[in-house]
Amino acid sequence: MSIISINNFSQNFGDKPLFEDANFSLNPGEKIGLVGLNGAGKSTLIKIITGSVLLDKGELYINRRYNIKYLDQYAEVKGENTIKEYLAGAFSHLYKIEEKLNKVNEQLGTEQNPARLEKLMYESGDLFEKLSEENFWAIDSNIQKVASGLGVTALGLDTIVSHLSGGQRAKVMLAKLLLEDPDVMILDEPTNFLDVNHIDWLTKFIKSSDKSFIIVSHDDHFINDVVTHVCDVDGGKVTRYVGNLTKMREIKAEQKELTAKSYENQQKEIKRLQDYIDRNKARAATAKMARSRERKLEKMDMITPPSEQVEPTFSFNYKAFAGNMVVKVEDLMVGYDKPLLKQNLNFELNNGDRIAISGFNGIGKSTLLKTILGIIPAISGSVTIARNVVVGYYEQENNFNHFEGTPLGYITNMFPKLGEKAARAALSKCGLSSIHARKQISQLSGGEQSKIKLCVLSLTPCNLLILDEPTNHLDMLAINHLQKVIAEFEGSVLFVSHSKPFVKALATRVIDLEKVV
Repeated sequence: MSIISINNFSQNFGDKPLFEDANFSLNPGEKIGLVGLNGAGKSTLIKIITGSVLLDKGELYINRRYNIKYLDQYAEVKGENTIKEYLAGAFSHLYKIEEKLNKVNEQLGTEQNPARLEKLMYESGDLFEKLSEENFWAIDSNIQKVASGLGVTALGLDTIVSHLSGGQRAKVMLAKLLLEDPDVMILDEPTNFLDVNHIDWLTKFIKSSDKSFIIVSHDDHFINDVVTHVCDVDGGKVTRYVGNLTKMREIKAEQKELTAKSYENQQKEIKRLQDYIDRNKARAATAKMARSRERKLEKMDMITPPSEQVEPTFSFNYKAFAGNMVVKVEDLMVGYDKPLLKQNLNFELNNGDRIAISGFNGIGKSTLLKTILGIIPAISGSVTIARNVVVGYYEQENNFNHFEGTPLGYITNMFPKLGEKAARAALSKCGLSSIHARKQISQLSGGEQSKIKLCVLSLTPCNLLILDEPTNHLDMLAINHLQKVIAEFEGSVLFVSHSKPFVKALATRVIDLEKVV
């Protein structure tokens, strides 16, 4: 019996069919990797499952005996709870049982009636047994284990959750979800804000779990390691494969080749039949044969040609720079209320350099970039930026300064001289269709929102790119193109990325903050 099944469903995105007569299912113990290009429909499928989007057509079945939880990276965390208090909220039902147990035990100390006393003793025993079965006495050690595994302890468990950055908050929410240990965990890009060691820990956690997972991730290595099945969202369908991503791609490539050959052969047959019909339908002697071929043509099941993936075509707008020194960092200490590093930073970024900043999450990589940009004041030391340097900045978080309109409106608002037609073209080059361009930004997926930021960057003349985790949320086509245009950029680049292949392909130098803490 499936936990989740969606049968023969269709869904539109604006006027565009996103899914047509598609199917999806999740069975107990399965770990499904949900893959596909940005805009293919992965986020919409998740929203259908979680109930935030109503199904246009089809049948949705969810077995209510199973507890299903969703990691929403964009959820707001309000209140003044510390990280430890927030994580302890995963066990709120057990704390309520403990509270009830304490009250029963208090009554035991004062109760004189033998019958009532016996009833209270049984109740106390039942409550104690429930807590023991749920491993209540190990809550603190479980919180410590998960928090340490995901790098949450580095943030300080006494830190107020509402004070965290978006990436830090997503990491804490992931920790709470794992502590809740529901029957089904839906994880949307869980590795985006994790470093390599923490991804390894999460990989081991998922592989050893007997629970069911639906995982959306563009981290191929992670998906390959943890899934039992892959559901590929492509061309309005959800195709289910047994095995990991590598196996899926092998099978898909073979199927695509077979479909392409079948399509080509059918097109030849259609042309042959149509040619005969056109030549013979007007002649009395052959009209009957022509009509026979027309009927054959009408009854033919048309093969849909394999979908072709459209690659992004954007590039960065280089502004000429004369000189060698671009940025000079001297005795710089970064942090907020207190320093993040144990010693000051000294380095120079010269014209044409591509420097990667590495280190575990929470060490201060984003803080360093924001300090160089002047967004955050330095605790001590100095940053000198050459006078004719123009910066193009890609922020890690999808922050649109509370703009509530469409991508098209956002771009024309930022670049009023551009015009609507040119703005649409710029968005299209970054992989956003005209339908996406007119959709509310808040309704787009993380990958689609990231492409708006890339569009802004592509329209900004600059000679220094400062990029904070630019590959987060992007599909492989977009990542590969981004890597290509960064390599071709004539200016300088200072960037942070958790992707080892991305860093290895681009960086002329790596500054490891772990060596200066």
